[in-house]
Amino acid sequence: MGITRTELFTSKQNEFAQIAKVFGHPARLAILEVLLKSNTCICGDLVEELGLAQSTISQHLKELKTANIIKGNIEGTSVCYCINEEKWFELKANFNELFDRYPNPKDCC
Repeated sequence: MGITRTELFTSKQNEFAQIAKVFGHPARLAILEVLLKSNTCICGDLVEELGLAQSTISQHLKELKTANIIKGNIEGTSVCYCINEEKWFELKANFNELFDRYPNPKDCC
């Protein structure tokens, strides 16, 4: 049996690609923007804020939570979500490391 394509890449490259997929949907970016703007946990306000169906928001929250980008706490009958600071700063460092590798040449292509 042949190797899978992901086995050709480092674990860091594979993890980075998975995170990029999570960031690859505009609804997830909108959810993150709301959480970042509020700078606190959000409990159920996302439906009104984004105008998307609850089921759609729940699906995207699940993806963000699975990627550990957000965390959720149960408060009464609802779940409140906020940015997972530790993961957020790790991702920021990883993206910055990649972007900082570009030497910014004046004559390119």
